[in-house]
Amino acid sequence: MRTSDVAATRRGLVVGTAATAATLAASPGAAAARPAPPLASPTPAGAPAMAKVSFSLNGAPRSLELDTRTTLLDALREHLDLTGTKKGCDHGQCGACTVLVDGRRINACLTLAVMHEGQSITTIEGLGTPDELHPMQAAFVKHDGYQCGYCTPGQICSSVAVLEEIKAGIPSHVTGELTAAPQLTADEIRERMSGNICRCGAYSNIIEAITEVAERQA
Repeated sequence: MRTSDVAATRRGLVVGTAATAATLAASPGAAAARPAPPLASPTPAGAPAMAKVSFSLNGAPRSLELDTRTTLLDALREHLDLTGTKKGCDHGQCGACTVLVDGRRINACLTLAVMHEGQSITTIEGLGTPDELHPMQAAFVKHDGYQCGYCTPGQICSSVAVLEEIKAGIPSHVTGELTAAPQLTADEIRERMSGNICRCGAYSNIIEAITEVAERQA
């Protein structure tokens, strides 16, 4: 193609485009025919995703609106002012944050609050009061199952669940016969409570407290 032909082709393209634009601008319905897309609502950078969650807490209904990343532990301590449940390792390794959810023990630091919609949660505050102690709380006091007391709420919640697990026939790693009912032995208690660390070393006293409560329930 000659240079003059290329120049003519370009000139024709420019003229045609300009004519089309002029026609659209002159048309009264052109703007209405192609409405501008709606502007999206601005979202602040870094704004958290929020969600509502409702559950039963120590027998009373509670509702919260939380950042979806909030752990159950932080919801209890920071949003509901129930500081009996302790934050220890925050990695599920020490058991200080143990609570009961629908009767089963869990580490509150390893679960999100929004995951427990409609469930029943019991913390140390819901087991007993200073005037009316839960039998396990009273046994811990009697047998001096604590020293600094930091891990005690988790120890007690876990102890209550341990007896329910044995009663339900749930075996542990040291249960000798999986098809028979687990026996309440010191080894069973040690194994089942191994996820709750006592930095003060009151383990023997804790075993005595759990054993006494179990014998009373037998």
